[in-house]
Amino acid sequence: MKQKIISVTLFWLFCSTLAHAQFNLGRVMESFGKKSGKLSENEIVNGLKEALNVGITNGSAEASKVDGFFKNELIKIAVPPEAQKVAETLRKMGLGEQVDKFTLSLNRAAEDAAKKSRPIFVKSITSMTVPDALGILKGSDDAATQYLKKSTNDELFKTFFPVVDSTLNLNKTTEYYTDIVNTYNKLPFVKKVNPNLKEYATQKTIDGLYTLIAQEEKKIREDPGARVSALLKKVFSQAGK
Repeated sequence: MKQKIISVTLFWLFCSTLAHAQFNLGRVMESFGKKSGKLSENEIVNGLKEALNVGITNGSAEASKVDGFFKNELIKIAVPPEAQKVAETLRKMGLGEQVDKFTLSLNRAAEDAAKKSRPIFVKSITSMTVPDALGILKGSDDAATQYLKKSTNDELFKTFFPVVDSTLNLNKTTEYYTDIVNTYNKLPFVKKVNPNLKEYATQKTIDGLYTLIAQEEKKIREDPGARVSALLKKVFSQAGK
């Protein structure tokens, strides 16, 4: 009887030891998997935040320099759609110089406002969650930019509006705009126009920034040379982006 009890005890100890060894082996393999290059959730989130920071820094710097908007056809702000007919009519009347002055000053206002964008974008990045990051990593070429649009557009508008308003006045944009609209509205048989210039200029400034950030994001996803840190290289190379 004693021999049977001893045998059972030894068998139980053997099984317990084997299970413990298997558990430790599992821990070792899991640890090895992480060390061998498998992305952790923390790495994904930090990698995406870093990518957005690069895109924001480059995009806002590009937009806020002189001619950042005016000489970039991708984001250059044109006469408001409601006033396109005004511009065309005045050009036919030989008043194209007034329209050109207005367009230049409109883009100068956007370039000045763009300088205020980075802190708002950075604030949005800090609130990124793991599900946000995972969706962005496997998303389209502008998935991170779309995330920023959802999380920053309203605050950017509130911040930009007074800046754009002030810069429009400083650059005489409002004055030029008033002149061309008043000139047009005095013409016989025309439908009077007066679109909201400040709201239009503010939103177009924001849209231009998103466009530039999207370009930077796509570059990081497609061009290994644009991945300026070890973390960016790891995250985007393993994501197959």
